[in-house]
Amino acid sequence: MDNKKWDLAALASVPLIMTLGNSMLIPILPQIAKALGISSLMGSMLITVYAVTAILMIPIAGYLSDRFGRKKVIIPSLIITVLGSGISAGAAWLLGGSAAYIVILAGRLLQGIGAAGAFPIVIPLVGDMFSEDEKVSKSLGVIETSNTFGKVLSPILGAFLGSFIWFLPFLAIPVLCAVSLLLIIFLVKSPEHEKTQQSIREFLGTTKDVLQEKGRWLYAIFAIGGIAMFGIFGVQFYLSETLESAYGLTGIVKGLVLAIPLAALCLASYLTGKFTGHKKGLMKWTGFAGMALLTGSLVIIGFSEQIYFVIGFMTAGSIGIGLVLPSMDTLLTEGVEEEQRGTITSLYSSMRFIGVSLGPPVVSLLLGANHWVLFLTLAVVAAAGALLTLLAVKPEEGEGGTGEVKRVQFKPPAGAAKNLVRK
Repeated sequence: MDNKKWDLAALASVPLIMTLGNSMLIPILPQIAKALGISSLMGSMLITVYAVTAILMIPIAGYLSDRFGRKKVIIPSLIITVLGSGISAGAAWLLGGSAAYIVILAGRLLQGIGAAGAFPIVIPLVGDMFSEDEKVSKSLGVIETSNTFGKVLSPILGAFLGSFIWFLPFLAIPVLCAVSLLLIIFLVKSPEHEKTQQSIREFLGTTKDVLQEKGRWLYAIFAIGGIAMFGIFGVQFYLSETLESAYGLTGIVKGLVLAIPLAALCLASYLTGKFTGHKKGLMKWTGFAGMALLTGSLVIIGFSEQIYFVIGFMTAGSIGIGLVLPSMDTLLTEGVEEEQRGTITSLYSSMRFIGVSLGPPVVSLLLGANHWVLFLTLAVVAAAGALLTLLAVKPEEGEGGTGEVKRVQFKPPAGAAKNLVRK
């Protein structure tokens, strides 16, 4: 892993920057709504349109990465992200009112298209780079830690920049994306991996075969990833709105408070990737413990609106999410053969983006309801994730009863085998 540390560092910049490019706007959503004269729900759409666009485009990016190579998809995607974020930045700076809002939304849509081919493709690329399960697990732990560190940094940086000018975070995003683009171009060396020259029809057929063969645990992991992201983004939106409206916290102080649960998530992600190693059975139980901790924390939060109480138990819930995500990343990446890894992990990333897109608007709609109803709803969703982890994720079904997930072998349709080429 040492001889690939610079590759890994450059790849880790992608989830960091992509997270900053989205989450940095959460603490300033009330400022954006006030500056543009829009409602809280319309403001949340700046997060949702980015995520929904990525959801639709991620499977296409995954297929293209399997066919043409990971780096050849990541670089154009980052370029699109720079362009999209630049459009949003220009509109926020130069326009005003509803016109600015519409153009910012258009830029965010383009940014979502670029994001679809960035972070989601990093996960299978890390799987391609290392042949040993333990190195894959540790490396994915680093990637997930970078992702969560972006969540820690984003409310602080977003609130800090927004304290000067409300649209300053928009101006920072294209610059950060350009930095990540340069790192990928110059530091990442594409590993040799098997590329497929399947037609779209053949691709859909083999993907269907994989999902039919191992659909139960694959669908479970997809859902668990989405539920985890729904929980963290939903509660972050709640905290952002509550800290400003009920407690008058703005700027860097608000960002620091929002970062407390996310810092716990970041540390938990790093330690989980480091210590679970290649023990797939342990990953299942670590994931279950994480979802159970998140569920319990959300139930307890429902009993009090006191802000210290909410932040304290949400920090515990964030530790739970930090246990879940690296475990599910590794189980999925190591459970699928290389030639369809990009496609399957992209479906997983789509589900994570669904969680991201649903969290803020769902919580926005429930803010007017009883506090207990809001957090009971979140807890029920988290409990569903815990049950899926317990009942549907079964790594012990691998070969030899060793706790290893059996890699999914796919059988190309007749005549397609000759189109598989090794780079």
